[in-house]
Amino acid sequence: MTGQAPRHDGGLEIGLNAAIVAVRGDVPLILSVASESPDAGEGRRAAEALPFGPFDPLAHRTLEIGLRSWVEAQTTLKLGYVEQLYTFGDRGRHARPGDAGPHVVSVGYLALTRVGGRGDGGGEAATIGDAALARAGVAFRPWYDRFPWEDWRRGRPAILDEVMLPAMRAWVAEAPDDADPTRAIGRSERLRLFFGADGGPWDEEKVLERYELLYEAGLVDEARRDGRGGAAAALPALGRAMRFDHRRILATAISRLRAKLKYRPVVFELMPDVFTLTELQRTVEAISGRHLHKQNFRRLVETTALVEATGETSLTTGGRPAGLYRFRRDVLRERPAPGLRLGSRG
Repeated sequence: MTGQAPRHDGGLEIGLNAAIVAVRGDVPLILSVASESPDAGEGRRAAEALPFGPFDPLAHRTLEIGLRSWVEAQTTLKLGYVEQLYTFGDRGRHARPGDAGPHVVSVGYLALTRVGGRGDGGGEAATIGDAALARAGVAFRPWYDRFPWEDWRRGRPAILDEVMLPAMRAWVAEAPDDADPTRAIGRSERLRLFFGADGGPWDEEKVLERYELLYEAGLVDEARRDGRGGAAAALPALGRAMRFDHRRILATAISRLRAKLKYRPVVFELMPDVFTLTELQRTVEAISGRHLHKQNFRRLVETTALVEATGETSLTTGGRPAGLYRFRRDVLRERPAPGLRLGSRG
């Protein structure tokens, strides 16, 4: 009958996904869990996943309580800062071709945590964490392994001009901008807006838009796996794939966090109780993917009055003793949007 609602015998399930972020030295990290992937073909390593689990309405009064409960049970971590990102409900997120099982609607969360004392300059990210995390089968991994084109701290990533933009321009050439009347902005304009092509600006907050355009063009492994048109051209070099749509959820989390740095003091959820200004700058650079001028950053910190000196110094910097600072919590009562407004990319 015309207009009749479609019938789904598989039911509906609510899942919870956690993008748990930490920073060690200058390495931004995401907590990953081992995942048995039926998508991995011969010779391909199984994709990792974000921590995820079902919502149990009988056991948990709220979605966030459920998230905190099973994250602690699965990973040993007690989450601090948590905020809801988005609800992801596309059919096929967890299904295999022909699968008639329950449709999974997943609620994504951003969580921020700390991984120990003050950074020591990086080191092997795979060693970050403790024995309890390893026993739980989870580990912190660098998030730029998933999005190598998002790290501009040492200049424009070569992968953009050598791999990505040529492939994207070939995709743009397949259809003129007026070929799809359902879209207000065509392929070439989205490429300019999201990837800074043809003189367009690079906006570090558009992590999700860039990933979704790559997916639409069939250039990431997830598009091949999901049977997207044009996915035969998928480029394995474009970051490590993740299970289901977890790389999309991670892109959403990075976009949110990069934006929030500018109007909320969330960076201090990633910092130890005391820190040097150099350590704070490296953490902001790690998250934003930008190199910041040292003196300009220090003036910005002084102007925003987000930190206060402890009167103590650190002798572990390898040079002159560096002053130690802490987050000045009074700023939360003094103004509504205390963040680090980094300005446009120079």
